Amino acid sequence: MKLGYTIVYVSDVAASLDFCERAFGLRRRFLDESGGYGELETGATTLAFAKHAVARKNLGCDYVAADLSAPPLGMEVGLVTGEVPAAYERALSAGAKAVTVQTTKPWGQTVAYVRCPDGLLVELCTAM
Repeated sequence: MKLGYTIVYVSDVAASLDFCERAFGLRRRFLDESGGYGELETGATTLAFAKHAVARKNLGCDYVAADLSAPPLGMEVGLVTGEVPAAYERALSAGAKAVTVQTTKPWGQTVAYVRCPDGLLVELCTAM
């Protein structure tokens, strides 16, 4: 088995795709004609977004929407870059909220955290 994709449930798929293009330089793979689902090019694993209504229909139940939760949800998406400070500033300029400033972990990895307008928590980090 392998991880194929991560789907983030959001209010506005097109807005989340647009934000990720501006904030992280990711390229849009597609947005379906209904606007209910879209994907970004992120390497081996796809980062996708689906509307809350699509998710609730698929799941058959409700859940905590990331954009309505005051604290970030207990999960993150990690984006690897050689330039964490520049990526952090680009994300903030695009509308992300700062969660933590850049820090270097004891094992040598540089990390910073931002929260996207749709509530997604993103770790910007150097490779391990």
